[in-house]
Amino acid sequence: MDLLTTTLSVDDIWWMETFIDDWFFVIALSLFVIEIIRYAFKRQFTKNLLGDSIANFVTLALFILLVGLVAIAYVGLFFFVYDNYKIVELPTTLWTILCCIVLADLAYYWEHRFLHKNGFAWASHTVHHSSPHFNISVAYRHGPLDWLFPLFFYLPLAALGFHPFIILLAEVIVQVYQTLLHTETVKKLPRPIEAIFNTPSHHRVHHARNTRYLDKNYAGIFIIWDRLFGTFAREDEKVKYGVYPQINSINPLKVFFSGYIKLAQQIYHAPTWSHKFKLLHKPPIWAWQQSQANYHKTNQ
Repeated sequence: MDLLTTTLSVDDIWWMETFIDDWFFVIALSLFVIEIIRYAFKRQFTKNLLGDSIANFVTLALFILLVGLVAIAYVGLFFFVYDNYKIVELPTTLWTILCCIVLADLAYYWEHRFLHKNGFAWASHTVHHSSPHFNISVAYRHGPLDWLFPLFFYLPLAALGFHPFIILLAEVIVQVYQTLLHTETVKKLPRPIEAIFNTPSHHRVHHARNTRYLDKNYAGIFIIWDRLFGTFAREDEKVKYGVYPQINSINPLKVFFSGYIKLAQQIYHAPTWSHKFKLLHKPPIWAWQQSQANYHKTNQ
């Protein structure tokens, strides 16, 4: 108990964040190699799978490049809110970190739900969903603005009094936890775990393009958020991965920018300014419904 209440230095928190971020990537790569060997034994290893996996890591590199360009401003904004608008100054202890992880996970749930319900945000997040495969490499498949949207959902934690480095540590933990979920190797875990935590089974549902699975299981660490807010679905039919329509490409640049290229095309061809604006803020399913309605009109 004393360990949980011991005050940590900012350097301690920064060390934990960099240690987790760096070494977990090494662990993830090792698990990916195991998955590739498994695909080979099951005779499911294809050139498309290899190309798709390489594209995933290239999008990660592009994402890291963009993050590097905005990192100072991103972190600086957290410090600005923390220094000027915090309600209280919370201590830097393990208890505080644990509480921040839970709240960051709740913030992630709502951010993730927003990404699926807003056309402009989905144009970035769709990159992550566009792979027809499901393995560890897909966890690193990023869109160009994936760094931007978390900002608006995590900033309130700085106003609550959590030190920015604790918030960044919580973000990293929520993200690395989900990396392990991108696999078909693990089927279902014991029922108590499946009831409380996000698992590979739950996350496969989230990546599905099956109609019954759309917009389900937004959770980061705790699946209880989906159960509480009515977005939970159990994996009980074979999952088909990807988005509709499929991008059918392993070109990393095409993959990385595919969402915004498609959105730009939709806006260009939209019949009215009102329609163009709605494409930016309406859910992506709205755009699909409009295209289907126009198709039926022209074919009557």
